[in-house]
Amino acid sequence: MARIPKNYQGKNKTSRNLQDLLPRLLKKVNEVHAERGDVIIPSWPKIIGEKLAPMARAVAFKEGVLYVKVNNSTLFSLLCQHEKPRLLNKLRKQFPSCKIITIKFQMG
Repeated sequence: MARIPKNYQGKNKTSRNLQDLLPRLLKKVNEVHAERGDVIIPSWPKIIGEKLAPMARAVAFKEGVLYVKVNNSTLFSLLCQHEKPRLLNKLRKQFPSCKIITIKFQMG
């Protein structure tokens, strides 16, 4: 829908029906909410498991990359080499509308 120009002097109606605007507005709100990565971080303990969650905690989600700090070098190695594809699949399945590219594990 085009915007009505300022100082419009025509004879056509300038108002719009809420019924016409509301579905488009709600669709945009849902799209923006679905792409938010901040909902991934609180769900990380369920994804990785309650026992490993204190040792590997999600700290940020930026531009499709989930950053996870790992306390233990053995766990770091295990996650990087073996568990990363499984965790990515679980994340993508749980958050299909978020574009999750990869997980970056960091010691810290």
